[in-house]
Amino acid sequence: MLARASAFDVSDRQAFIRLHNTIVDPRYRQDGWRITQNYVSQTLPDFSEQVHFVSPKPENVPDLMNGWMRMVERLKKSRMDPVSAAAATAFGFVFIHPFDDGNGRIHRFLVHHMLSGSGFSPQGVLLPVSAVMLRDRRAYDQVLDRYSGSILPFIGWTLDEQQRMTVRNETVDLYRYFDATPFAEYLYHCVQETLRRDLKDEIGFLAVFDAALRRTLEIVDMPDRRASLLVRLILQNKGTLSGAKRGQFPELLDEEIAAIEGAVRGCAEETGFR
Repeated sequence: MLARASAFDVSDRQAFIRLHNTIVDPRYRQDGWRITQNYVSQTLPDFSEQVHFVSPKPENVPDLMNGWMRMVERLKKSRMDPVSAAAATAFGFVFIHPFDDGNGRIHRFLVHHMLSGSGFSPQGVLLPVSAVMLRDRRAYDQVLDRYSGSILPFIGWTLDEQQRMTVRNETVDLYRYFDATPFAEYLYHCVQETLRRDLKDEIGFLAVFDAALRRTLEIVDMPDRRASLLVRLILQNKGTLSGAKRGQFPELLDEEIAAIEGAVRGCAEETGFR
């Protein structure tokens, strides 16, 4: 899905439903926007719930999503900075929380959609921004709390014995307009970290991989796909093929495996890749 992110149609409700059903466990598939009240909470030692975020009422979701879709279309036609547009799009979506599950993953997918669709990401290059977001969950949670904490005092809610929530006042306007400045600043930090660290590591990996693949094919003239898999498994295991994976290559002799492992380690050492 990330590879096709730029072509995703944010104006198509069914496209979102297909995306949702692709990334969640099949048992939790949905046929439309959520019809229940959801929230984000933490269970305390006394088994009570500390609520961190209350989503819009389910009856408000269709109208909010229609407004969100119109906003995204305007952003795409404008000359707004791509990272700022991606922040407004992705965080605006996750605040609406239109599904029971998978909202965070779709939210991060939308970052890629906006950056690739605007041309900010070079064609054919996937900037692993979402990996940076997940690597530092504390910073990610803190920026989400900036919004959730600001609206929580204005929401009247109760939980029943089954931890089902009821929202007792009108809240829809709390989700229509928000200050996207801290979210754009946060996303810029993630993009910067992606370029400084993750993209550099990815380029280093590709350089090692290409050199190791060439040397592997010099040792054994095997199909490219098999050789690529073997090199990847050796790199993932710090220069050796694990015993659990050895059975995937029954056609290779032990001495051939050892020679390929040595070649892969040699390529890594030559490039300084770790």
